[in-house]
Amino acid sequence: MIEFFFGYLALAVIGFALMVVLSKNPIHSVLYMLVMFFHVAGIYLLLQAEFLAAVQIIVYAGAILVLFLFAIMLLNLRDEISTEQLTDGWPASLAVVAGILITLILALGGFSITRKGEWSIEKIKEITYTKALGKLLYTSYLLPFEVTSLVLLVAIVGAIVLAKRRLD
Repeated sequence: MIEFFFGYLALAVIGFALMVVLSKNPIHSVLYMLVMFFHVAGIYLLLQAEFLAAVQIIVYAGAILVLFLFAIMLLNLRDEISTEQLTDGWPASLAVVAGILITLILALGGFSITRKGEWSIEKIKEITYTKALGKLLYTSYLLPFEVTSLVLLVAIVGAIVLAKRRLD
């Protein structure tokens, strides 16, 4: 039964991703992307990654799509983009995508994130996904986590400074 749900969710993600790209109306593309993000969250739930599913819905379906909608409404893109300009280069685009996929497959073929035998089945069952994620973030990946937090802090301070200059 889980395989059936996974198959449905995977096909729905692929279908809605194609609809995002192929839709002529940008508002419809954003709505298709919203449905696609919910299906990706469903895949995370099937993989028992509840935290990632919640983050997927909050961050992507909530914040990013609202940003996309505001950008589309403020820029009024309907008059400026014609699809005839974009359909001529599809063979070259297909070749580039195929090259990138082949490169990724060759580069990541023998790649492993953790050492073999580091996580046994008993060890995985005794801790939850969120607990394991927190433990990894604050032990093995502490430096990248701190650098990311500093980059976000600088971005927030920069946005406040720029907004304050505009108001003055």
